[in-house]
Amino acid sequence: MSDHDPTVVRPTPKPRVPLTIEETLVAATMALVALITFANVVMRYLTDVSFAFTEEYSIALMVVLTFLGASAAVVKDRHIRITFVTDKLSPTNRRRAEIFAMLCMVAMYGLLVIYGAWSTWDDYRFEVTSPALGLPQWIYTLCLPVLSVAVLARAVGRIIRIRRGVEKLEGEA
Repeated sequence: MSDHDPTVVRPTPKPRVPLTIEETLVAATMALVALITFANVVMRYLTDVSFAFTEEYSIALMVVLTFLGASAAVVKDRHIRITFVTDKLSPTNRRRAEIFAMLCMVAMYGLLVIYGAWSTWDDYRFEVTSPALGLPQWIYTLCLPVLSVAVLARAVGRIIRIRRGVEKLEGEA
């Protein structure tokens, strides 16, 4: 049986940059999505008119929510993983595997920063507009590189905490 039981409550690590930043932004984003969706539903039932443009905002906010959730998951060591092999490793090798996984995450989010920045620049340069509202698309696209930097920074911070021994991995005494 895996040690990574999502129902087990574990202490939250104490990163240098407080996790409350992500938690507050997640709550605000979820509240905004709920408010937009609620307003759309009420309007549709009362007037038979739908706020179709709200879908554009909702999709953009869900992307923001996903990145903020990924950032919090990295700090709390709740990112998705398959532990069949790593559960069989010694604590030292498990630590190495976790650092390797975090380095892979840093590489992936580093690519998202680069390609997201290029995409944002292209949207700005070619004056691309959003499909429903006609707003500048770069406003939405900017979330990709900015929030990727946040997840990348959290992964680097976790690597540092693991290497220093400040953060214990599951199964370690």
